[in-house]
Amino acid sequence: MTEENKKRNDKQSSAELNDEKEKLVEDEVIESSAEKNQDSLNNNVNDVNEETEVASVEEVSSIEDELRESIQNLEDRNLRLQAEIANMQRSNSRERQEAAKYRSQSLANKLIDAIDNLERALQIKASSEESQAIHKGIQMVYDQILQAFKEEKIEVINPLNETFDPNYHQAVTTQPAAEGQDTDIVVNVLQKGYILNDRIIRPAMVIVSA
Repeated sequence: MTEENKKRNDKQSSAELNDEKEKLVEDEVIESSAEKNQDSLNNNVNDVNEETEVASVEEVSSIEDELRESIQNLEDRNLRLQAEIANMQRSNSRERQEAAKYRSQSLANKLIDAIDNLERALQIKASSEESQAIHKGIQMVYDQILQAFKEEKIEVINPLNETFDPNYHQAVTTQPAAEGQDTDIVVNVLQKGYILNDRIIRPAMVIVSA
């Protein structure tokens, strides 16, 4: 081998070595860059995961708050409905009790005028046996109606010589009190009154001392 060929071979070997060095450096740079990119990617993934977890927690918390509010609203509505139902039941119970308590009022209103007529008939003196028999029959009918009224808790208001009470009596007129007589005393009953339990069907029409 000539000197020139030897130099040429040494130069070629040196070039190849340089190429291999450059390739190793490039590989190291590429590997280092890949590692950095991988680390950066991992960090980004971790950040995204953390943000996702935070968002998920906030979303779940928001849903829980909405559910609590909905439950509270339903409970409030349920309580209001229960109160309304209880009020309706109490109202219906009172209405039924009042209807039972005053069920005879309509019939009493229709019979009061008939009773007045019977009382007027009884005030007529019977002179003959026939009229006395009629008078007795009228008295029996009158007593039967009053007994039926009593059974239905309908009472007669006949306040003669009692103190005047505007809750039960209707004063038509007044007259001077007699000697030794107090004022505001019922001295005459022009028309009897009637009361059913605690409800006035008709006040007594009276004349009062003054």
